[in-house]
Amino acid sequence: MMNMEIWEKAVAFHGHTCGGLALGVRAAMEAQRRFGVERAEDEEIVCVTENDACGVDGIQFVLGCTLGKGNLIYRGTGKFAFSFFNRKTGESFRLMARDKKEGLRGAQYIEYVLTAPIGEIFAEGKPRAELPEPARGLNSVKCHLCGEAAAETKMRVLDGKPVCIDCFQEKGGGYDRGW
Repeated sequence: MMNMEIWEKAVAFHGHTCGGLALGVRAAMEAQRRFGVERAEDEEIVCVTENDACGVDGIQFVLGCTLGKGNLIYRGTGKFAFSFFNRKTGESFRLMARDKKEGLRGAQYIEYVLTAPIGEIFAEGKPRAELPEPARGLNSVKCHLCGEAAAETKMRVLDGKPVCIDCFQEKGGGYDRGW
């Protein structure tokens, strides 16, 4: 049974009610159930999200996976899918949202997502990507053009000198869509 207090707090965190948030909350609660954890304290639980939509806020709020901790990874396929990994046990699974149930909209759809059997809401499978490596500290490198520091893994080389991604693009050095 869905804990409505969790739902209400997730809505407050996200800012509004919507079906996408409900999907994320439900997926996160399924990860809690399967892994036997309440919340990720560090990186023991990892979520790879394939979208950047409302459901990701549900994952962050309920499960405690965040970009800052390094246990929320964005893999932009555009699919409403989440892969969950338990670093301690090696368990993993992927949930892909099924098509919306015909005729359900707004509050009815949200209630359905929060209460229906998980197999009606999501198709389950194996993760399509590997478990990401744990977060690691990176050196900062100053951009030769603007002087701003960035993680060394995000720097580019232009005319033999390190430059940030922004300066690299401004100088016509590459093509990037933001991720």
